[in-house]
Amino acid sequence: MIHEWTYDAMCHDLLNMEGNKYVYEITTQSGKMEKKEVLLEEHDPVWSELRDLHFGDASMRLHDKMSQFGSKNKAAQIRLGRDGNELSTRDMQKMVQALPQYSDQLDKLSLHVDIAAKLNQKIKEQGLSDIGHLEQDLVFGDAGAKELINMLKTKEDMTAENKLRLLMIYAAIHPEKIDGVKSLQWTQLARLSSEDMNAVKNMEYIGAPISKKQSGGFSLKFGTHKKKHGIRKERNQDEEAWQLSRFYPMIEELIESLHNGELSKEEYPCMNEPSSTFQSNGTNGASVRSTNSLVHSVRTSKPASTWARPRHSDDGYSSDSTLRHAASDPMILGKRIYVFIIGGVTRSELRVAHKLTRKLKREVVLGSTSVDDPHQFITKLKLLNAFADLSLDDLEI
Repeated sequence: MIHEWTYDAMCHDLLNMEGNKYVYEITTQSGKMEKKEVLLEEHDPVWSELRDLHFGDASMRLHDKMSQFGSKNKAAQIRLGRDGNELSTRDMQKMVQALPQYSDQLDKLSLHVDIAAKLNQKIKEQGLSDIGHLEQDLVFGDAGAKELINMLKTKEDMTAENKLRLLMIYAAIHPEKIDGVKSLQWTQLARLSSEDMNAVKNMEYIGAPISKKQSGGFSLKFGTHKKKHGIRKERNQDEEAWQLSRFYPMIEELIESLHNGELSKEEYPCMNEPSSTFQSNGTNGASVRSTNSLVHSVRTSKPASTWARPRHSDDGYSSDSTLRHAASDPMILGKRIYVFIIGGVTRSELRVAHKLTRKLKREVVLGSTSVDDPHQFITKLKLLNAFADLSLDDLEI
């Protein structure tokens, strides 16, 4: 629901991408405009470098790359001129045509300059900076109903989806203030349809006790007794220099607690009791991969496993695992941590997996039933009321 301000998340949130496929226009040598499709994946080194950065950092990094390219290539300096003006996407496309020996590098830089320009345009058009600050303040308890009402009243050009996302964030933190008559008041204030508000009401099924009267039907509530309050605590991290990066997914705390052996056994019981040789802190134990490297397997004559290899498809969807990089990194010594999220994983949670793999020196393998962007998540929530009349007696095992 909350806007994630990293480069990867913003691309998938704001650019109407289909999977990892991005479509943009280029100018051919004949001067015609053509559409070009690319997959934003790890084979693009610029994408791999920028994807987990805050958009502000990514923009500065991209600018530095262009400056470095111009300073190191005399031909580029001649083509660009020495006036220091900012390059447009069209300028960069002309450079690609004029400097064919640098075409691959310039193609990638041109692609990401185009993406950054479109993201900046979306941010300005939708007023996302103000919306993002309110989202962060709501999550951390620095804002409440007064600030939300003011935003909904004064920002009349806000999209219906952004209004809905703000209400969903508020409902997750203050579910008691969305029930009954209050729900109708919020609907009228935000000028949303009853279908839109289904997304807010159906948060009931994923743990937000919006309805005071509990129904006897099937509910998708997991561990709601553990949640006392939705407001997050601030984390003092040097890397979080941007105000719009205060928010962090819950799995970050859970994975770090698991790594440090501090995860509550009452709230997260083991399916089987750990063996006596189990070490909860992966940094203290050598990797299974490294300790058994000299052991010869009777299965070596069979083809190597391919489950962790990247898979590409024409529809723009492909695997995006840190595993294949971590496996070749000599600094990754701890045992793997597997996390599986039922119902969908977000881009911010993917970022956490990348981040903690580097930080903990352990392979964090994140899996889920789907990778959901905000629009997809909202659509799923709207449809959840289809399960409202489902009884546990109706389920066949």
